[in-house]
Amino acid sequence: MIRNFNMLIFLVWSVLLLGQYQNKQEAIDLKGAVRGKENYTPISDVEVSTNRGIYTTTNALGEFRIKVYKGDILFFRSSEFEMVEHRVTSDEDVIVEVENYGAASQRIANLDKQQEMYTRALDSARYYKKLDIEKSTDFVAEAIASMGAKTDKKELAAALAILGEVFLYHKQYDLAISNFQDATKASKTVATTLLLGEAYVMNQQFVDARETLEPLKKLKRLVPYQRIALYELLGDTFNGLGNLKTALEFYREGLKVAEKNQVSPKVIDLNSKIAAAYAAADRDIEAQGYFDNSLQLSKKQNPQRAILESEKVADFYNQSNRFDDEIKLRKQTLKELSQLPGEPKVKKRAAPDLDSITSQRINYKIANAYISQDRLNEAIPFLERSIVEADKEDDLVVQKDATRKLSEVYRYQGNIEKAFENYQKYGAIVDTLYIKKEQEISRLARLNRQITSNQNRISSLEQERELSQSKYSLALTEQQLFEESNKRQKWLIYSLMFGMLLFALAAFLYYRTNQQQKLANNLLALKSLRSQMNPHFIFNALNSVNNYIAKSDERSANRFLSEFSLLMRTVLENSEEDFIPLSKELELLQLYVKLEHSRFPEKFDYEVKIDENVAINAFEIPPMLLQPYIENAIWHGLRYKETKGFLNIVVSAITEKMLNIEVIDNGIGRKKSAELKTQNQKKQRSKGMGNIKKRIAILNDMYKNKVEVSINDYKEDGTGTRVVLKLKRD
Repeated sequence: MIRNFNMLIFLVWSVLLLGQYQNKQEAIDLKGAVRGKENYTPISDVEVSTNRGIYTTTNALGEFRIKVYKGDILFFRSSEFEMVEHRVTSDEDVIVEVENYGAASQRIANLDKQQEMYTRALDSARYYKKLDIEKSTDFVAEAIASMGAKTDKKELAAALAILGEVFLYHKQYDLAISNFQDATKASKTVATTLLLGEAYVMNQQFVDARETLEPLKKLKRLVPYQRIALYELLGDTFNGLGNLKTALEFYREGLKVAEKNQVSPKVIDLNSKIAAAYAAADRDIEAQGYFDNSLQLSKKQNPQRAILESEKVADFYNQSNRFDDEIKLRKQTLKELSQLPGEPKVKKRAAPDLDSITSQRINYKIANAYISQDRLNEAIPFLERSIVEADKEDDLVVQKDATRKLSEVYRYQGNIEKAFENYQKYGAIVDTLYIKKEQEISRLARLNRQITSNQNRISSLEQERELSQSKYSLALTEQQLFEESNKRQKWLIYSLMFGMLLFALAAFLYYRTNQQQKLANNLLALKSLRSQMNPHFIFNALNSVNNYIAKSDERSANRFLSEFSLLMRTVLENSEEDFIPLSKELELLQLYVKLEHSRFPEKFDYEVKIDENVAINAFEIPPMLLQPYIENAIWHGLRYKETKGFLNIVVSAITEKMLNIEVIDNGIGRKKSAELKTQNQKKQRSKGMGNIKKRIAILNDMYKNKVEVSINDYKEDGTGTRVVLKLKRD
């Protein structure tokens, strides 16, 4: 017994000494590099982590630096090669060499000049993929141009796949899908098929994604990383289709493969996605378990990923009304975020359509959690902090939301002075944000034009390459037939027919590409025109609210603001649609006229007449198409009338498939209104009417003359205005 006791004392003492030794160890600032073994090609974006959870990645030169201790194990993970482990025994640089990496670069010296130009252009396109979409697409076009009349389908597919990746990263999903489809037609690979499936998922084309991805389940040659990606995408697909059970089965299959192959980032991703799926189905207990897993695993990997997962869990707490847990977790996230070196925000790589995680946004969410518990005094400091930090970071969206929320909190507390002061600040921020949004729309329009130009150029190059190849094949066939005897004339006829068929196919593909591009341009133009709503009504309505507040008419202000919010929400909900039911448009217009009438009750009365024989639910109309005409009638016709005017909106049937909608006012008329306008007002009205004309032209081009508008004087003396809109039913 004494002997066993002595042995126990010896073991405890040994453990203590070992722990003290490890504590006395100094951290090593270890440097190293990851590169190809054959030609020393640097490998970037390799994840380097330790068994202690310290994490970094290799830079563009394949180099890295990381804090380690002797005895630690380094893990090198990348989609380009199998995971590599290395035990640290000294402070010497660690060089990881990957076999058969960059073999294509090693062969460049043995290729002809044309092949070298192609390879260099594609390498440049990869480099600029995330940095500059214009440069990247230019380099892809250069690569395809360098191919000339070559028929290497694999090279063409590689170029189109990279172009698809560029568009996918920059959220141009339709263009990404088109290029991935062309790439798979040229040379179908697992990698390109997975990318096509991802593009379908991102564009919410879940049926197409399922048809594309499900055949890959039967393949046995998939590497673990591809198998994980396939199961994850299939989970996303069935989740989007509303089939939670099947989605969870695929997520769990992907999780098994990721855990077996120690692909830590994907283990975290899949735990998080399983949790989110359960949360969406209101199964909070299961969701909590998987969120706990993803949070604990992310803390072992790197601080940035831990912060990302913490915010996901905090959002889950918010949706579950667990506001105390949410506040506690977000405060911890703020602390961890402030300790990060370099950039103070974390990009959500797993969900690129979401906002960045920033301290100002977290402060704003904490304040909202306090407000949800009616703890207004505790919310105010976080809102003020959010406003200050958003101002420093030029984050106008968060600054706008936090300022508006602070105004509401002061109003709830009865502090009208501070509420009004912050509401004025909110109005100024909205003005600035509107200007910035217009600039952003202009910039995006220029970028879209450039993207369209580059895509057309690439399509033209491909058509020219196919035509050149067909001409080359035809000429070669003619030469061979000329040298042969008359017995081979039949083969000549067949070759000519084949060439004609190939030419017709190329012409058809060119026509189809042009039609698709025309449709894409029309959709982009419609989206741009719908976003250019005349801001006069918004700003004037806000001024009306200010006037009510200044007069202490809180009831009128609340009523007006409530109706105005309903109108704006309806407009925003319809802004993405080309057509909406006529009944919804008429409801929106009646609300709009009601608001205008409440502002100018002494200027006009109005009436909306709908013929009893009109089946308004059977007709559809572009959203907000009539509103500019009604606005012109009120602001430029009735408002300047010395006596009280009248606005009449009449909906009547011409035939079963055609409606007649009239907007009639007895105002001062178009001629007199034009004389009263300033140069700026003339410019604004011209722009507004120009947008309406463009919308009608584009819609008629797409839907075969569905809408027809005419504007005339109402009376012979030039007073009043009649707008007649004829609407066809599909």
